[in-house]
Amino acid sequence: MDHQHLSTLLWREQELLDLLLFKAEEKQYLILTGKSRWLARIAHEIEVVLEQLRTLEVERAAATEQIAGRLGLDANPSLRQLADSAPAPWNDLYAKHHEALLVLVSELRGLSDANRELIESGLAVINDALTSSQPAATAGTYTQNGRASGNAYRSVTLDGAL
Repeated sequence: MDHQHLSTLLWREQELLDLLLFKAEEKQYLILTGKSRWLARIAHEIEVVLEQLRTLEVERAAATEQIAGRLGLDANPSLRQLADSAPAPWNDLYAKHHEALLVLVSELRGLSDANRELIESGLAVINDALTSSQPAATAGTYTQNGRASGNAYRSVTLDGAL
């Protein structure tokens, strides 16, 4: 594993994070427009991208370990530490990867938080609507055995002329 391989992995990670950001924006659009039909599909697509990121992260960690060993760094260094210790031009390239990844992760966190708030407020509206549509406690309803609930012993007048 060399610097070029690690740099390629970092570019791929940026591409996947950018795709994840796009999918999160799609999800937000679906939430805002009420097109809930597609939410399950977008959730699946997001999960596919996350799985690709997890796989890539394992490969990136292995590549980073090998380079760190050659540079005399401790095990599992951060990308910033690697940038500080790598020879030119890799030090500059790793620093740029680090900055780009930080920006993407920050944007993803913000969008994820916004989507969560939208979903939570939507659920609150649905809950309020369901609560307001439930019959009042004084309304006459029936139990499982057919008796009136609430006021079980009310007076009944029958018309004897029937």
